[in-house]
Amino acid sequence: MNLHIKKLHQDAKVPTFAHATDAGMDLYSLEAVTILPMVRMQVATGIAVQIPGGYVGLIWDKSGLSHKKGLKVLGGVIDAGYRGEVMIGVVNLGTEPIVFETGDKVAQMLIQKVEHPEIVEVTELSEADRGTGAFGSTGAK
Repeated sequence: MNLHIKKLHQDAKVPTFAHATDAGMDLYSLEAVTILPMVRMQVATGIAVQIPGGYVGLIWDKSGLSHKKGLKVLGGVIDAGYRGEVMIGVVNLGTEPIVFETGDKVAQMLIQKVEHPEIVEVTELSEADRGTGAFGSTGAK
């Protein structure tokens, strides 16, 4: 599969895989930005992607930024028909500002196959072991 990337700005960095076995490709900040604690914002990448039909781009946290600094990606679904700039919605859940310089890794994108089930409205659902048990019903505290 080929993934076509268009740089929308000369300073944009094309996504890369840090390791051959990585599931996600790194996405980079187009510009310097500071994200204050408990602030939401969009980080520009300066790129557009052409995701093949039948696939989706899913934007996920970088584990180091998430675990060490509290950066959380918001949203993050890039549909195959979208050709605009990839913007990364983030929130700083940490206690210190997070600073990105131009070209810093911000998030990662996975390309995954999409299934389109036929949607069928029913009046009853089949029984299941878990039933209607929700949050904490499996014993997690």
